[in-house]
Amino acid sequence: MLVLVAPGQGAQTPGFLTPWLDLPGVEDCLRRWSEAIDLDLVHYGTKADADEIRDTAVAQPLLVASALLSAGQLFDGSEEFARLVGATAGHSVGELAAAALTGVLTEEAAMELVRKRGLAMAEAAAVTPTGMSALLGGEAEVVLPHLERLGLTPANVNGAGQIVAAGTLEQLAALAEDKPEGTRRVVPLKVAGAFHTTHMAPAVAALRAAAGELAVRDAHTRFVSNRDGAVVTHGADVVERLVGQVANPVRWDKCMETFQELGVTAIIEAAPGGTLTGIAKRALPGVKTLALKTPDDLAAARELIAEHAGDTVSPASQAE
Repeated sequence: MLVLVAPGQGAQTPGFLTPWLDLPGVEDCLRRWSEAIDLDLVHYGTKADADEIRDTAVAQPLLVASALLSAGQLFDGSEEFARLVGATAGHSVGELAAAALTGVLTEEAAMELVRKRGLAMAEAAAVTPTGMSALLGGEAEVVLPHLERLGLTPANVNGAGQIVAAGTLEQLAALAEDKPEGTRRVVPLKVAGAFHTTHMAPAVAALRAAAGELAVRDAHTRFVSNRDGAVVTHGADVVERLVGQVANPVRWDKCMETFQELGVTAIIEAAPGGTLTGIAKRALPGVKTLALKTPDDLAAARELIAEHAGDTVSPASQAE
């Protein structure tokens, strides 16, 4: 069974969209979305520097656009996607790409919503200087109490020995000086706020208002939720979870447990891939993984699809 996943904020690097613009129709699509959301995705994806694309309001639309465009190169429309892909999930903002890929939202609606999400979260992040740091190594039963003592939130529980802490810059500085026992490294992430914590509460109301204006459909493919790893197919439930997730921890470890329960044999990560497949290699031994970094990876991805995808059962049989 094939699972397709979409990466979250921090996966972006300067110029990462440049090679994708050589593919037919990609630049036209990006320019159409750019006009719709009043953000020059072509410029930010090809010419902007690391600081410019670190801006939450820029990074989030870029990542969703990249995931949709790269996944679109592999599947000929929603019917083929539903037939070949067993489940889909996105990490944090990647959930909006997953919502579009599973048919809950149109691509245009996902782009409009992620633009509003990014702006609302950037505004919330500006209230207090905050950030996020990944802890590599260490056991959860040791790491989690340590973070609580420092006043930090385990904003991403990613599995495979990786937890991401979020909080004020002072709290993160204290963590860098006082790592939990067993943690090898504390790595600051390329994000501009303490996402998936109470610091983002003001963004939830703005996102809920924006989501209320959207036309929503039930998913044609299993959507695996960051909240708890549950399989969700009712469109309204998917969107409600997208909204609430802004201020609540991402349980990617639970998503991977669900992939395993569903019988995953291969995972493809949409562009700019690498982070989620890296975690899967450690957490899901024996599962084939492929990250779409550039169009050069498309041929190998198509081979993986041919080997591991197949006619899937109705997602309703796994829905909550």
